[in-house]
Amino acid sequence: MSMKERESAGEKLNDAGLQEKPWGGRFREPLDKKAEAFSASINFDRRLAEEDIQGSFAHCAMLVKKGILTPAEGEQITQGLREIEEDILQGRFVFDPSLEDIHMNIERKLTEKIGPAGGKLHTARSRNDQVALDMHLYVKKQSAEVERAIFALQEVLLELAEKYLDVIFPGYTHLQRAQPVLFSHHMMAYFWMLQRDRERFREVFRRADMMPLGAGALSGTSFPIDREDVAAQLGFGGLYENSMDAVSDRDFVLDFLYGASLLMMHLSRFSEELILWSSQEFSFIELGDAYTTGSSMMPQKKNPDIPELVRGKTGRVYGNLMALLVVFKGLPLAYNKDMQEDKEPLFDTVDTIKDVLFLYADLLRSMKLCEEKMKHSVKKDFSVATELADFLARNGVPFREAHAVTGQLVRKALESGKFLDELSDKELARIHPLLAFPEAREMLLPRKAVEAKKCRGGTAPEAVRRQLDLAGEILQKSGGDITGKRI
Repeated sequence: MSMKERESAGEKLNDAGLQEKPWGGRFREPLDKKAEAFSASINFDRRLAEEDIQGSFAHCAMLVKKGILTPAEGEQITQGLREIEEDILQGRFVFDPSLEDIHMNIERKLTEKIGPAGGKLHTARSRNDQVALDMHLYVKKQSAEVERAIFALQEVLLELAEKYLDVIFPGYTHLQRAQPVLFSHHMMAYFWMLQRDRERFREVFRRADMMPLGAGALSGTSFPIDREDVAAQLGFGGLYENSMDAVSDRDFVLDFLYGASLLMMHLSRFSEELILWSSQEFSFIELGDAYTTGSSMMPQKKNPDIPELVRGKTGRVYGNLMALLVVFKGLPLAYNKDMQEDKEPLFDTVDTIKDVLFLYADLLRSMKLCEEKMKHSVKKDFSVATELADFLARNGVPFREAHAVTGQLVRKALESGKFLDELSDKELARIHPLLAFPEAREMLLPRKAVEAKKCRGGTAPEAVRRQLDLAGEILQKSGGDITGKRI
């Protein structure tokens, strides 16, 4: 294309015939190529193309309504944007790093397609409020998608809890045998963690549901725009009341990263347990072959790579949160180029947690329980000792004394090389006469220990059944995500 043709297409050229930046009017020299590559964000912010075009449609429609653009110009711009959108969707759009970001790539292509009218689309807006808008739209969309993925994982946990309602399982504290619990009870602990995670992402959506467009670079605009109209077109529930806050706020991005960090923490804890349980030392579960790997040297190995990677990627998500917190800790108002660093941590976190959530549901469905091993484990330990202490306390012995008596009994059993249920009635009676009662002997049965925990939130079958019913009701009532879309 000749210089004249380029100029007629709306491309601004300097005296040397070089392509200028949209801000290049006051500069005599082009940007150094290394500085240009260092500054460009198109390699990662191209994923905001859908949001950027969505925002431009709404902005253009408002400019036409307010008489800032003519209907003909509005139609030209809208048609051009539709063609660009299709090119991007079909992979035909060629991104130019010299144009720095997604906004200028789309605007330049629009100008090439429709001529000078394309340059009018940017009237009454800045890249500062434009990128803020794109990020709000993106975080809203991703928050809803993450919520739906968490919901699907909760459904799997509920299925497992229903399926294994009768399975008794060793409960641990300090990674030491503590008390027997239902395996379903253990699964439901993660269900409730994920429920809090879902609620957090709903809150992230609400915090991102603020429309910044119209803030301009930092002070607003002198054009008679209608911000409420744009917000309504884009489905925003509110507007920023301060233009400087609008362009400098990334709290909603940090909210997303914080919610993702807690989600990954919960899944990392779960992963650690899956890794332990699948080891030969525990042998409580076996993960499906499709979600484990072998060793290139040791043919017997079955490695829990997926849980290990989830555990490892948790540090990556934490790092993204900390990186962005540090970026923002000393920034003056309003927009600063540092804020470009908000995108890569967010995009990486979105990809990571969505991959993890989708994979985790399938991983859990592949899991098989070694029920006989679990049953044997709760019989061959001292995890029912608390039940004996509680029995003594219910029969008038102060709990501290009952605790000491039971501790002596455990020591006696250890010294004899026996478990509690292997001690004779005489051996029990020597420690305390009440322990010779048949009711005391019943307390040594793991099932009795489990069935005794009938309080709300306890591990007794009837208490867990109430949990399952409540969880089912919650999923049924919240079958639509924050946007109202059915999950």
